[in-house]
Amino acid sequence: MTHRYDGPVIDPHHHLWDLSLKRHPWLEKARGNREEMVSGSLAPILRDYGVEQYRADAARQNIVASVHVEAGWSDDHPLEESRWLDGLDHGCGIAHRYVARVPLDAPGAAELLEVEAQNSRVAGIRDIVSWHCEPGKSFSPRPGRMADPGWRAGLSHVSRLNLVFDLMLYPWQMDEACDLVRAFPATVFVLNHCGSPADRTKEGLAKWRRGLQLLGAEPNVRLKISDLVAYDNRWTFESLQPVIEHCLGCFGPSRCMFASDFPVAGLHASFDEVYEVFRRAGEPLSIDEQRALFFTTANDTYRLGLSNTASVRGEQNV
Repeated sequence: MTHRYDGPVIDPHHHLWDLSLKRHPWLEKARGNREEMVSGSLAPILRDYGVEQYRADAARQNIVASVHVEAGWSDDHPLEESRWLDGLDHGCGIAHRYVARVPLDAPGAAELLEVEAQNSRVAGIRDIVSWHCEPGKSFSPRPGRMADPGWRAGLSHVSRLNLVFDLMLYPWQMDEACDLVRAFPATVFVLNHCGSPADRTKEGLAKWRRGLQLLGAEPNVRLKISDLVAYDNRWTFESLQPVIEHCLGCFGPSRCMFASDFPVAGLHASFDEVYEVFRRAGEPLSIDEQRALFFTTANDTYRLGLSNTASVRGEQNV
């Protein structure tokens, strides 16, 4: 007998932006030349995406809280993104917690991290290390950052401040990532987007499966099952299901969380289509396992402090 989860949902990965601020260089660049990234053309998301747009997309999915993940805000304006988020309407739980951006190898990183950590909504940090030999598909300025002593010095401050670290990389970087997470056993790492299985060749997927299994063996790593459609543009449930199953096999439901990655995932699927895949994939699991995927793992990881039955507006510790 199968059950479909119908309880409260936390979306632990989405983005908001106001393009009139001109603070997102990667989006401005795409506006100018329509350059395709690893997920394809960005043209459909070159528009403002704020609280109201997110609410409209998520309206039918019982989202009670969300985690805003840094959206590539310009390094020339540190701390601004969190301050901008502070000024938004949090009444419906949207952007209830933030994963902020601090380049860990930048001068003054320790001071910037201290300031971010003083904001009670900041639960984590992301500094993307995804490096690709094709510049249009690379999110990092150079390879090897995870092994760099200067970058690791910045990460040590993330750990000291008891912040989570969101880890976005490509599968060919997973051996380096294993060394990193073992060097920081007290830090909680959250691997983004299933580990980005971008190379869909037989060899590429084999490398992804092996690397994910290695990272899944490390107890301080959790996994976001998110934006599956970025690397499978002609997706079907049948094409996505084996990826989800491998994620669950490597990490187990208690260390995985379903996440939308909107509006980026909207390049290839609607919000409802994304969550229909999640709900369908979860049906064979127990209710507690499904609750972990949709709510509990995110609630614990990002310290939202919500009960299983309450909405954000019913909570006192927000």
